[in-house]
Amino acid sequence: MEFSLIDRIRQRTAQGRDDVCLGIGDDAALLAVPAGQELVVAIDTMVEGVHFPRGTSAADIGWKALAVNLSDLAAMGATPAWALLALTLPNAEPAFIDDLATGFAELAQLYRLALVGGDTTRGALTLSVAAHGFVPPGKALMRSSAQLGDAIFVTGTLGDAAAGLALVQQGGHEDACSTYLIDRLNRPTPRVAAGLALRGHAHACIDVSDGLLADLGHICAASELGAEMDVSLLPRSSALLDLFDDTTSRHFALSGGDDYELCFTVPTQHVAIVQADLARLGCGATRIGRMVNGQGVRVRDEHGQWLEPQHHGWDHFGA
Repeated sequence: MEFSLIDRIRQRTAQGRDDVCLGIGDDAALLAVPAGQELVVAIDTMVEGVHFPRGTSAADIGWKALAVNLSDLAAMGATPAWALLALTLPNAEPAFIDDLATGFAELAQLYRLALVGGDTTRGALTLSVAAHGFVPPGKALMRSSAQLGDAIFVTGTLGDAAAGLALVQQGGHEDACSTYLIDRLNRPTPRVAAGLALRGHAHACIDVSDGLLADLGHICAASELGAEMDVSLLPRSSALLDLFDDTTSRHFALSGGDDYELCFTVPTQHVAIVQADLARLGCGATRIGRMVNGQGVRVRDEHGQWLEPQHHGWDHFGA
């Protein structure tokens, strides 16, 4: 049964690449890293009931398992190439596997990403994906490179996924705004093209997975600087603002996470170039603050007063 499941996954995720010398079917994959490129590797695990709600469709689970890893590659400015998938299942249901592999393949095909191996086992529904990509030497974006005076930007809009989760937990809704927010939760868009465009312009970058405050805080800690931002500048979608009041939508945008947008810092002389490039890509970029001397992230309200957010973001082992 295990090998038939692997065959089903292989059939639905097949993607030809010249740099895959040996893919699924042996003890390990054999891959050729292109000359003049560094290998970027990221891995994320998703557990049912923790990273996606119970009842999420198999196709959406497959999409998201890959998307969260591609988002990590995007934050490094890397071009996706290969992935490994470790899949733990409570039951070997062919229809579930087919749908999961289809959702995974839908996203993989957009980036010519090849699934080159993995593992299957029995247990609570869990997926671990390791994604691999390439970046020219010295061009990777890192958390530790922000500089004093850099402008802080985020792509897209924030808070949508957290709002989508709240709607799912409330039983969901059928209107267009609810559908949009739940789709943002289940099928995030990895900002790969934006990450590539930021190479050579941005100093530091991170994807917003655990919440803006938490993730921008990681840039601050790694770069040994502080950050100041204005809550009134946070980009929020019309769907979010239509369904939730200002206080709730602001909380989602600051601390919700799971949007997989990019948060990055840019020297002032590159701001116009970055804004134009990301506008052409369709995701846009909003300036929300600046890097300063100090530690941590400070948030200013509409009246110029400093806020004290009660929740900064997701922590797997938090109280």
